[in-house]
Amino acid sequence: MKRMLFIYNPRAGKELLKPKLSDIIDIFVKAGYEVVAYPTQAYRDAYKKIMEYDASEFDLIVCSGGDGTIDEVVTGMMHRETRTPVGYIPTGTTNDFANSLHIPKGLLKAADNAVNGDVFPCDVGKFNDDIFVYVAAFGIFTDVSYETKQEVKNILGHLAYVLEGTKRLFNVPSYRIRVCHDGEEIEDEFIFGMVTNSRSVGGFRSMIGKQVIFDDGLFEVTLIRKPANPIALQEIIAALLIEQIDTKHMYTFKTGHITFESLEEIPWTLDGEFGGEHDEVVIDNLNKQLEIMVPGEHVDKLR
Repeated sequence: MKRMLFIYNPRAGKELLKPKLSDIIDIFVKAGYEVVAYPTQAYRDAYKKIMEYDASEFDLIVCSGGDGTIDEVVTGMMHRETRTPVGYIPTGTTNDFANSLHIPKGLLKAADNAVNGDVFPCDVGKFNDDIFVYVAAFGIFTDVSYETKQEVKNILGHLAYVLEGTKRLFNVPSYRIRVCHDGEEIEDEFIFGMVTNSRSVGGFRSMIGKQVIFDDGLFEVTLIRKPANPIALQEIIAALLIEQIDTKHMYTFKTGHITFESLEEIPWTLDGEFGGEHDEVVIDNLNKQLEIMVPGEHVDKLR
């Protein structure tokens, strides 16, 4: 019999998992797995569990929770010498990464995908010595997810992020940054930047650009310049609201390696979690290094 380690955050989202837990484990058992279930107890608990398991002990790791849980599991997996395929049952508020990979929204369908889907070798990001699954970002809006209270997220969902973000529109900090990629150098004042491997971030889809491919060794980069006046700020906000890239105010490109240098330390967020303050950042694409379960009928759409 195959063995599975099932790591889940019982508090994620609206605690949706609890009433379905027995049915989910039943799906796993019917797929031929002996299941070891582990509810996370604290921040970074999933990461620690991934770091310490014996590679010979489990054939599959399945995790359930929001962006924080999948980030911890993948970070731990990338720091291991021997890696195991990962199944994901999303129960968070926005679930950008899961939606991008066509992982089903329903918990039971997602559980079925975790054991009966296809293994897809997906790109992952290296951020200095850390790891991110689908987004590394700085600037306006980026602290929203870890400053917005869980209770508010549970009630309002995606709207909570938008409401929290609008509070800071009239006090927008900017950073002078030198950005280097593929032999090019950009030096400018930015209010926002993100390096992504996802078709949506914070529920917004089209800001990232078209033709996002998850195993091509490339990230999509979006950098928003400091607006010169209130009209420019309004144009930026309008572009975000209609999910349109405005080239007057934004740089957009694809790259597998990028560096950011600034005079001051800038706070970054990795997959919605605080990623520290840095004046030098090196981001590399770890091409096809995460094995994640996705629906077989959608594999070709991810390439």
